[in-house]
Amino acid sequence: MQVPGPFEYDRAGSVDQAIALLERRGETARLIAGGHSLLPMMKLRLADVEYLIDINDLHDELGYVRIEPHVVQLGALARHRELLESDELAAVLPIFRDAERVIADPVVRNRGTIGGSLCQADPSEDLSAVCSCLDAGCVIRSSTGERVVPMTEFHRGPYETAVGDGEMLVEVRIPVRPYSSSAFEKVERRAGDWAVVSAAAAVTLSRGTIVDARVGYAAVGPHTVVLPAVSELLRGQAPGEHLYERAGALAAASCDPTTDMRGTAEYKRHLVEELTRRTLRRSVGRIADGGS
Repeated sequence: MQVPGPFEYDRAGSVDQAIALLERRGETARLIAGGHSLLPMMKLRLADVEYLIDINDLHDELGYVRIEPHVVQLGALARHRELLESDELAAVLPIFRDAERVIADPVVRNRGTIGGSLCQADPSEDLSAVCSCLDAGCVIRSSTGERVVPMTEFHRGPYETAVGDGEMLVEVRIPVRPYSSSAFEKVERRAGDWAVVSAAAAVTLSRGTIVDARVGYAAVGPHTVVLPAVSELLRGQAPGEHLYERAGALAAASCDPTTDMRGTAEYKRHLVEELTRRTLRRSVGRIADGGS
């Protein structure tokens, strides 16, 4: 039977208390909310945790979904189910509903959080691709204040983030731009599984021309990636199938998937090409439809 190593347990009653506990406990302390990734790693002895700090009681403080005219603010403890069910969020960022529909299962979605997903930094994690393509900023708090780290710099490598000792991810901020929309596509071996490949796109139009576009991918390398070359190709161009095909081909040539039990590298590059076309097509179509 798989069991974790011995650890001490604390339950925080506020963000400030959680940060104080992190500072006191040091680098072997970990936060837990949903725990669907951390607990299995602890059972397999893949995570060295001496102090576990439960932050579920902070949901009232950090479980918010706020839609402002120019920014969306997501508390780190907003649960997957809450993101999925928010009509206000889907109206401005439909990509979240696309992604949350295919993340795991209801049990995981009821407890798992956006902050936990991002901080796990799994190369196959879907919301990391979503937040990367949306140019999100990650608000990290310590006892001395806050700093905002762009999503493209948040992941330092597999299972490694910019959150340091004594720090805590408290919010994800996403800019809202006019005449923009987004979409997510995923291929999985079975419902609720980790992605074989997933792709997330966000597009902004002006007078029928793409003025900004970003496509993020999961499960195609050691960490979630956004390919600047794809964005450069799309900017200044009129959207259309030929452009989407060029973007897909460039993305497939630029990514670095590996062969594993989910598929060969060649198959994954094929998926990158196809999902790039699909997400760009759906994003642009949603702008024409009012972004719904």
